[in-house]
Amino acid sequence: MKKIAIINGHPHKESFNVGVVEAYKQGAMQSGAVVKEIVIADLNFNPNLQFGYQKRMELESDLIKAWEIIQWADHLVWVHPVWWGGLPAITKGFIDRLFLPGMAYKYRENSVWWDKLLKGKTGHIITTLDQPGWYYRLMYGRPSVNQLKKSTLEFCGVKPVKVTYIGIIRNSKEEQRVEWLQKIEKLGEKLK
Repeated sequence: MKKIAIINGHPHKESFNVGVVEAYKQGAMQSGAVVKEIVIADLNFNPNLQFGYQKRMELESDLIKAWEIIQWADHLVWVHPVWWGGLPAITKGFIDRLFLPGMAYKYRENSVWWDKLLKGKTGHIITTLDQPGWYYRLMYGRPSVNQLKKSTLEFCGVKPVKVTYIGIIRNSKEEQRVEWLQKIEKLGEKLK
């Protein structure tokens, strides 16, 4: 039985991203997976890594619970919009505060190398855009995907990490949104 954590990185509780999360969850549960959700906007935590890595901040109880879900999961599904080419600030703050040395990765003493402490997990990024996914890749080099996929998840050992783009969200019609949600539900059914 696959254990899936869905991380909703949209700060607005009535966004289309909520529908995306629900669609993936429905598909995954139909396939027999156990699903737990982390809704970053619902967490009570300071998203500012106030002292960088020079002084450890105590993790708030909501972050501790979120980390337990991430550790429990076999597969991490991240759902977020792309704003100004990147992640929403609250999602970036969640990563800054939680994907810490000694938790998500560990530098080796006197070495440029590190241990990837999330090895064995797989991932999927589902991101909504106000431009076509191909345009975001070719024109801008997909900075949010590079940051989350390569510089965070793969850095910590999560591999492979698939990416699904949904867009153009702005001015999309209801029929198109229903079609996208059906596609996402099928991804959930395939546990990808």
